Amino acid sequence: MDQIPENIDSKFRMVLLAARRAEQLMRGARPKVETSSRKPTVVAMKEISKGVVDWGYGPAPEAEPASEEP
Repeated sequence: MDQIPENIDSKFRMVLLAARRAEQLMRGARPKVETSSRKPTVVAMKEISKGVVDWGYGPAPEAEPASEEP
C-alpha cells in the first residue's frame, strides 16, 4: 500500500486505524472484506483502503464561556 486513501488525512492516522482494527480482528471481530490473507494487519489495511472501516473525531468540543474576574 503506497498511498493513503483520500478520506484519511495522514499516514499516522492510517497506522492508528489499522492497529486498532487489527486488535479488533485478533479479538474475534469478523473481517469486512474478502482476502486470501489471514493476518490481522493485512486484513485491517485492506479494509481501510476499501473504506469499510468507519472512523471519526467525535463531537466537536463546546466553547467554554469566558471567565470574568473582578
